[in-house]
Amino acid sequence: MIHGVINIYKERGFTSHDVVGKLRGILRQKKIGHTGTLDPDAEGVLPVCLGKATKLCDLLTDKEKTYRAVLLLGKTTDTQDVSGTVLSEAPVTAEEEKVREAILSFVGDYDQIPPMYSALKVNGQKLCDLARAGKEVERKPRRVTIREIRIEKIDLPRVTMEVTCSKGTYIRTLCQDIGENLGCGGCMESLLRTRVERFTLEDAIKLGEVEAIKAEKGLDGLMEKILPIDGMFPDALKAVVPEEGMKALVNGNSLKENQIRPERAAADNERVRVYDEAGRFYALYRYEAAEKQYRLEKMFYDREEEQDGIHTGAGRTLYQR
Repeated sequence: MIHGVINIYKERGFTSHDVVGKLRGILRQKKIGHTGTLDPDAEGVLPVCLGKATKLCDLLTDKEKTYRAVLLLGKTTDTQDVSGTVLSEAPVTAEEEKVREAILSFVGDYDQIPPMYSALKVNGQKLCDLARAGKEVERKPRRVTIREIRIEKIDLPRVTMEVTCSKGTYIRTLCQDIGENLGCGGCMESLLRTRVERFTLEDAIKLGEVEAIKAEKGLDGLMEKILPIDGMFPDALKAVVPEEGMKALVNGNSLKENQIRPERAAADNERVRVYDEAGRFYALYRYEAAEKQYRLEKMFYDREEEQDGIHTGAGRTLYQR
């Protein structure tokens, strides 16, 4: 089984769930999870967690993301993008400077109402399923943050822009809200996700490439495309637990100062990557100065999965037969 994160370029027409299903077939392993849904018509960066790295899914979902979007003004649809049924059309009378001002006014925090065509659930039902059944339900606004909008090109009625935003932001809805602000309506014409945390478009590979590499070079050939779990925390202090502290470590207990050897003295509340003496990564801890102990934050060790491990690099377990 492979353990780590692979940066997949999700192509148009695939759902994020499709990507996971196809990777399960290519890699012949079930334990795989994606880190945030991309619409079928959207493309771009989709980090996928493999094996024990699926415990990272929630951490990556929370990270800010960057998109390149094309906003089409003068048209609204039921899906908030051009694939939907047109609800209204209007001329775009605003001048470029007015359009620019309207777009940039959304930088910062704002309350966004999630679209009906989304995977969010209300009373246990997905909004998209309700929408397809012709039903619309009330959705509560959610506070989202638009970190930055960089307008690349204005060629009315289209605007190409790069948006960096918090988790839970719908770019489709942002496009509609901008159009509403301008009084002519708007929808999203295209969407490309260019970054999720450290994962960028330049490093993303398509499913076909994954399949080709595996066919030609086997699992070993894929290793250079996979970020080990501990590689997600390069800034965390590294520490080794000697044999006498291993029982506490594998049981997820707090570690006393005499049970762990950090590379240097830890600061209060500092995150720590914990390894055994053979260099195998086990868990993330945080140092509590007042208690003079290290408290577990996230455990990646799994007793059942540690059989017949194959280690590469600095002892990192990437995959197992």
